[in-house]
Amino acid sequence: MSGIKSRLFTKLMSTTAVMALMLLSACGVNNNRQVGMSAADKAPNQAISDLGNTQSSQVKLAKVDNQDAKKSYSDEELVKELPGFKNGYKEVNGFKIHYVEGGEGEPLFLLPGWPETWYAYHKIMPDLAKKYHVYSIDYRGMGSSGKPESGYDFKTMASDIYALAQQLGYTKIDIAGHDVGAPIAYAYAAQYPQATKKVALLEVPHPNEDWLKIPVLAPSVVYDESNPNHPRFPWWFAFNTIPGLPEQLLQGKQQQDIFYNWIFDYLAYDKTAISEKERAIYISAYAKPDALRASNDWYKGIIQDIQDLKTYPKLTVPILGLSSEFNVDSLNSFFQKYTTDSKLVKLDKTGHWIAEESPQETIKNLSEFFN
Repeated sequence: MSGIKSRLFTKLMSTTAVMALMLLSACGVNNNRQVGMSAADKAPNQAISDLGNTQSSQVKLAKVDNQDAKKSYSDEELVKELPGFKNGYKEVNGFKIHYVEGGEGEPLFLLPGWPETWYAYHKIMPDLAKKYHVYSIDYRGMGSSGKPESGYDFKTMASDIYALAQQLGYTKIDIAGHDVGAPIAYAYAAQYPQATKKVALLEVPHPNEDWLKIPVLAPSVVYDESNPNHPRFPWWFAFNTIPGLPEQLLQGKQQQDIFYNWIFDYLAYDKTAISEKERAIYISAYAKPDALRASNDWYKGIIQDIQDLKTYPKLTVPILGLSSEFNVDSLNSFFQKYTTDSKLVKLDKTGHWIAEESPQETIKNLSEFFN
């Protein structure tokens, strides 16, 4: 893709993202009008406060007096919930990488997605640890890992995971990734097939040229909450690439609550699967400016990731896809084009948050595949 086309795509999608954020705010304002008082008639701060008090099914705010939302969770506290697991740190490629490990058996690396941390797998880690030595990893820019100024393309991030495996003494691993973690897992297998037994992608393929076909304007069906399997429109892909804007708009806790809770709800089939406590853990992890900047850099590298995919040979390592109904076509298309030995499983009544919404099905499918 030419540089002009690249810049045009980014500009158009960035415009769409800003419009989407404005529409999200408008939804809250409409809810205020429905209860009899327009937010436009109130002082700005009061309008924001009232927006947070609405009961929109798309915007689920953590309660202001919720102790989970106020508490700051450390990895040391969280790992205590998982008997037999412990925190670990290694220096790789010039930064510190954090992971949580436990279990016996062959190594299984788990890579979480946005906007979560290693804790995203806490529901499935104990069972997987009965058969594998499990590592749930905060990769570059995530959680308690370092947040360098560069290196957020998936090819480089996969090299971080390879360096970690080498430092831990492994020549070959099984690896699974969800959301942002999925293309990192694929890039790992594509670059280091000799160091990969099998790979699993949860929900998301590696960025590819199909992503350049994402429309500027989303059809109304993507916001049809009467159908829990309605298609999802990833407007935040572009929003997260706008230099400096997300960091400015998401400075306050209330703004962070609105944004991230909307994401958690919008991508879920079961909105209760990620608890208030879990949401508070993740929102806190992305609250600091360097964490927000680093996570946005994952998205800023997408155009480069698409180009890097063209340099990889077709993947011959066995690969599993676990998908919700609204992403299964995307994974299927990707597997047909870029893999030779694939299996795709669609999970019913499950949204984007596979390990949280369907933990037992996730454990079953991963265990059977990696065996």
